[in-house]
Amino acid sequence: MATASDFAQKLGLVLKTLNLSRGKLAQMIGIDKSVVSRWVSGATVPSDHNLSLLTEAIARSRADFGRADWDLDTVAFGARFAGEGVPFDRPAVAVLPFANLGGEADQEYFAGGITEDIITALSKWRSLLVIARNSTFTYQGRAIDLRQVGRELGVRYVVQGSVRRAGDRVRVTAQLSEADSGTQLWAERYDGSLTDIFAIQDQVTERVAVAIEPAVTQHEHMRTRNRLPENMAAWDLYLRGSWHFHQVGLEEAAKALDYYRRAIALDDTLADAHVGIGRTLFQQGIYGFRHDRDVAFEESAAAARRALARDPQNALAYYVLALSAAHDGGAETGIDHGQQAVRLNPNLAPGYFALAVACTFGGRPVDALAAIDTALRLSPNDPQKFAWLAQRASALYLAGRFDEAIETARHSMAVRWFHTACRVMAASYGQLGSEAEARAAAAQLLAASDGADKSIAEVVRFFRRPADRELYTEGLRKAGLPEA
Repeated sequence: MATASDFAQKLGLVLKTLNLSRGKLAQMIGIDKSVVSRWVSGATVPSDHNLSLLTEAIARSRADFGRADWDLDTVAFGARFAGEGVPFDRPAVAVLPFANLGGEADQEYFAGGITEDIITALSKWRSLLVIARNSTFTYQGRAIDLRQVGRELGVRYVVQGSVRRAGDRVRVTAQLSEADSGTQLWAERYDGSLTDIFAIQDQVTERVAVAIEPAVTQHEHMRTRNRLPENMAAWDLYLRGSWHFHQVGLEEAAKALDYYRRAIALDDTLADAHVGIGRTLFQQGIYGFRHDRDVAFEESAAAARRALARDPQNALAYYVLALSAAHDGGAETGIDHGQQAVRLNPNLAPGYFALAVACTFGGRPVDALAAIDTALRLSPNDPQKFAWLAQRASALYLAGRFDEAIETARHSMAVRWFHTACRVMAASYGQLGSEAEARAAAAQLLAASDGADKSIAEVVRFFRRPADRELYTEGLRKAGLPEA
């Protein structure tokens, strides 16, 4: 029996080829739709009994299909069921075995270990479909034709790399290419000492995994940019919605929601589209794009829960739940959700941001700083960097590091004006006795139209620890912000 991830990949291809919805398949088998959704999402595999029922249902449309077909690897299954080169809905990535350029036999394990670790790390991104090791390692030692690899594995993107050792130093290179055109989309080189070979293996794996997902996503955005919405598949519509989400604006949020909802209309089981709705609703609330902020947070959490009903392992859904809970008086619940997000995907930078927000409101500024610094290390050029820096500034303020808080808030404001950063500057300057600067920052808050909290009562209501509420009250009062 295949792993849950491999089985999900095969079943997804079956549904696409036979033009079956999950609900229809569930009806054919006589089980609940949620069970089929768990198979397709990779959360679990069928029991022996359900696998027999599933095979019988598929055989009604494909009489030659049998139980043994499930044991084929993903490449053979794709060729057997749909023909070579049939792509899956999500962008598919193949990580080929890294080449051992030094030729030393004792370094093969290192090259192979890095390859396997990158496959594992990329597999945690729900936005990618990553081909299993058993399929990609068949290319080890062979001359590589990217187009052939793309056709044989049904992938759009290929990751290649090499390892070269010289004395106690090692150099690892990695690159991402589009299979069909051979265009190189991203490349990087890593140098390190072999004194701790496992440490450098972990470092390279993390840096590659963090870089590949946004590079693929950016290229997918470019591919769909000029398509008319009526010609888009559900995943394309989801990507278009994500692009508008990251533009951060009243009209952009409305466009993002429209695209996400169109995606769900085509495929209600697309968990990422439900997550997109949750993220956008939260954005509308936090930036003041709608006046019923608390309702927006509740609706955001509801959308995230719908995503988890379709994909229980979706880390981004837990990220949305963490933010919503933290802004709805549930800091401890938010911390739990944030920790679950980064457990599911240790390279999910937004997950660490959400964890930092919950820790800040929950009275744990040291933990918040550790989380937000991890987020910034994983995604130093993130589209939401201004908000992440503002969150770091707030944690520094609660830690009593007012000068550092001001510096970090300035960095945030240099990227984009954001009320949290401005609030930190007002309170920090107030604590340092810089009345003119404090009042100038407070004046900016009062003049803002982006949903900024414009009174001390509004600011402190999210903080659970009385000492934190008092510290912000003291600083903002000195800056001249109204009490209520």
